[in-house]
Amino acid sequence: MTDPKSNPETHIDPAKKMGHVFRDEELLRQALTHRSYCGDKKGGSPSHNERLEYLGDAVVELVFSEYLYHTGLDEAQMSRIRSLMVRGQELARAADGIGLGPHLLLGKGEVGTGGRTKRSILAGAFEALIGAVYLDGGYEAAKQAVIGIFREKLEATIESGESRDPKTELQELCQKIMGNLPVYKLLKEEGREHEKLFTAGVYIGGKSYGRGEGRTKKEAQSMAALEALEKLKLEELEGKGKEK
Repeated sequence: MTDPKSNPETHIDPAKKMGHVFRDEELLRQALTHRSYCGDKKGGSPSHNERLEYLGDAVVELVFSEYLYHTGLDEAQMSRIRSLMVRGQELARAADGIGLGPHLLLGKGEVGTGGRTKRSILAGAFEALIGAVYLDGGYEAAKQAVIGIFREKLEATIESGESRDPKTELQELCQKIMGNLPVYKLLKEEGREHEKLFTAGVYIGGKSYGRGEGRTKKEAQSMAALEALEKLKLEELEGKGKEK
């Protein structure tokens, strides 16, 4: 992969798709540099994007919080919608939307194992890019970038009322139609400490109803709960159909 220092234009597309032109191209380079790329370099190692990811995570949460505050929703609804938006899956989807994967600087090992499509790497790189936009252009530039990408999803989520915590909704539905509670199990944990990917399963009456992945155990459980909700609601509809 071409080093952006030798040909920076090849790496500016993702930022331009967010509506931002970097004044400091070194910030863009750092946002696109994964830790594994540094490990492959001898001598002076370039800066990787983990510190920018940390900053971007906070900026993204603030942008969503401010946007939701102006909708008039109550605190619980705002918190639930924000938690849906900042899930690793949504951030990785946003990264895909601006074509971030092909522009990432990865080590040979990560490239060989499909690092450009890994949800955890894409989500982290997206946060790093937002952190870089914030440093380069300020809060308004970062806000414009985030809302520009997520506005449609945010508005659809608010309009549909999909603001309930899926684990709470699943628990209530289970009690209503099955009389017992869901049980969550951690099925898999992989990746480095900073890039953990968890896989969780949810079981109802000993039967597997959902499986989900996330950058935290809680996120993985929520994704499993969403899958289980879909299955339970379908079973409920099919049951009512047979009764008629």
